[in-house]
Amino acid sequence: MTKVRHVLGISGGKDSTALAIYLRDHYPELELEYYFCDTGKELAETYQLIADLEAYLGKPIVRLNAAPGSVEDPFDHFLTMYGGYLPSPGTRWCTRKLKLEPFEAWIGDDPVVSYVAIRGDEHREAYISRKPNIQSIFPFRKNMWSEDVVARVLRNDIIEKVAALYQATAHKDKWLQIGEVVNRPISPRWDRVAKLNALLDVDTPLFNRVVFEFLQETDYTLSHVRDFPLLPNQDNLIKSDIFRLLEDSGVGLPKYYNECEFELDGKKGTYHRTRSGCYFCFFQQKIEWVWLYEQHPELFEKAMEYEKDGFSWYQEERLEDLIKPDRLQQVKQEHLARLSRRSQVRSNLLLEILEDDDEEVGCAACFI
Repeated sequence: MTKVRHVLGISGGKDSTALAIYLRDHYPELELEYYFCDTGKELAETYQLIADLEAYLGKPIVRLNAAPGSVEDPFDHFLTMYGGYLPSPGTRWCTRKLKLEPFEAWIGDDPVVSYVAIRGDEHREAYISRKPNIQSIFPFRKNMWSEDVVARVLRNDIIEKVAALYQATAHKDKWLQIGEVVNRPISPRWDRVAKLNALLDVDTPLFNRVVFEFLQETDYTLSHVRDFPLLPNQDNLIKSDIFRLLEDSGVGLPKYYNECEFELDGKKGTYHRTRSGCYFCFFQQKIEWVWLYEQHPELFEKAMEYEKDGFSWYQEERLEDLIKPDRLQQVKQEHLARLSRRSQVRSNLLLEILEDDDEEVGCAACFI
């Protein structure tokens, strides 16, 4: 059989760190390779976390450098190439050049299973490589398969083929329980998500086995292996599980998660950084820029220097304006109001979704 590589990208955030710990503890038979795309602009707390995780794993985390041989940090190297044009949500050249491309160069044409740390309480797909030799797996979700795999398995025109796989794999009693769901075609009233959830609810490991057998006749990476240890997995880990896993392991949370207290007009609040990645990440909230200004003033000063070429991290506001006394106070007041709303309406799921501040919202996500 073709040798398959199993890889996990470490962003320096809580979820990818937790996934590395989870896979090491639950699936030690996996020959995992760990890597970290170093932009050269990470917080010191991120580099410390990488070192702590290496000690726990007992294996090195490969540092991928997007600009080997350059006298500049990877970010500065490409910033020069782009004429000082700063990245933005609409032009994320930093993610492509500093993370995706060095990863793809590192794996080359090897068949790869890439493990991605999207939790069970997140409703999104990752920013993943589209190279055909890479297959993404999501161990924290009840459905560990990527959207393209699910869409292929649940097509109406191959229901008979999938039903045959179920019959060959399931016990008779289980087939009697699930056969109607398997044979029911997707329709406007019963879409692919509904069918997927129905199959997972009946028997997740069975669904995983059927998908795996289906993939044996495809060009997906898992067609190169005879078995896959995660097939029995039916875990569905959410944010609270991640925090507990990190604390129990002894690795702990990245230090930038530590709450810092501030006082404004007699009211006390806390702030912290919510994501890994470059200290000047344009995805961070305004209060996180304030956190950087007050906790790492030397880094904030460097972030401001990047705006001297006529570009800014925000189209509507420059950093030098953000830290003016009146504006700084306004940002903190808005943050206090937000904290108050959260404490008063914790049962409102919509509010929590809209105001979720996870690291993975930005380019620091495990995107492959």
